[in-house]
Amino acid sequence: MPKITKKLVDTLAPSGRDGVLWDDELSGFGIRITAAGVKSYVVQYRIMGRSRRMTIARHGVMTPEEARKEAKLILADVARGLDPAEARDEQRRDLTVSELCDLYVSEGMTTKKASTIASDKGKLERHIKPLLGKRLLRSITRADIERLQADIAAGKTATDIKGGFKSRSIVTGGRGTAARTLGLLSGVFQFAVNRNLRPDNPVRGVKRFAEKKCERFLSPTEMARLGKALADLADEGVNPTAINVLRLLALTGCRRGEITGLRWEWVDWDRACIRFPDSKTGAKVVPLGAAALKLLTELCEETSVGPVFPGSGVTGSTTAVWRVWDKAREKAKLPDVRIHDLRHSFASVGAAGGDSLVVIGALLGHRDTATTARYAHLSNDPLRAAADRIAGNIAAAMKGESGKVLPLPIATRQKR
Repeated sequence: MPKITKKLVDTLAPSGRDGVLWDDELSGFGIRITAAGVKSYVVQYRIMGRSRRMTIARHGVMTPEEARKEAKLILADVARGLDPAEARDEQRRDLTVSELCDLYVSEGMTTKKASTIASDKGKLERHIKPLLGKRLLRSITRADIERLQADIAAGKTATDIKGGFKSRSIVTGGRGTAARTLGLLSGVFQFAVNRNLRPDNPVRGVKRFAEKKCERFLSPTEMARLGKALADLADEGVNPTAINVLRLLALTGCRRGEITGLRWEWVDWDRACIRFPDSKTGAKVVPLGAAALKLLTELCEETSVGPVFPGSGVTGSTTAVWRVWDKAREKAKLPDVRIHDLRHSFASVGAAGGDSLVVIGALLGHRDTATTARYAHLSNDPLRAAADRIAGNIAAAMKGESGKVLPLPIATRQKR
């Protein structure tokens, strides 16, 4: 049991299960590391014959020395016959919704991706806190939740916030925003239930507004227009890095952040794939088609290391993609197409070509088959062929011509 120092904590790696490393100087003080690698300072003590363990703070929020001082204060209260854990629980039972949101951010988002955390913080600060923040946690009812959803949908929390140099935050309302915010709020209240801060989750049972699914797919003609627009921009000397990002997005069906953050060491040339160590759904392998592999080969040099698409961002990924995309869709006369629609279009080509939803889901890295099911209606040709075969067999059987398949006339197929 070594002394807990910052150097030691920084070197700790997850072992596949939760564990605690105890300090050798202050009895009861330790650092807990979860299977996911989250590190938190804890203090353990006994009072009235009962063993209690308290989380002091996550590593990074406090340094080891700050956490050690807090642990000493907690242990001093125990020596005076007090139960700090019980006192904290009592205090939390009187939390406001705003204080619960802050607690959720510090302790309830440990398994979420950074992009999800940023999005959730925005919903908490822009919608939930302004409408319910000052209310006591225990006072919130189902009617309050229904009213919150209606207010967000009506645009009551919409605002336009101007920050520093070229900084602007436009907060919109609408039914989709309201539904997504309720999804987050349900998680926040379930966190409160799990922490015994209130007995129930008032969001459960509230009927949410239906979210509008944005499923825009490029037709072959539109793809041709987009390809020509990107080629024209390249001839005009527009940012080649951003253009190649857009090309690779179209050829792989990957998410924007996966390609802008792509590194050369993740490209497996021997097996023609990209091995992402992390993504929205965790580590995944993306097979590369010949066209995508050719593009990467053209970009690669013998000394290529680090980001495939270097830029001025902190992570090294390009920052010009949005501007070039706006130029490209303007040239191609595709004003309603989003960058993410390139991913939908990749899937739609596979579905129309007869690839199974299982194969498409694997290519896109979907964890849930229900996510891929949205493309089922695009498989017109294979589905129509199956309908021809099944209906033909039934018609033949009804005529006593068992085993004979009667395909639909060509004119009928064309009409459909």
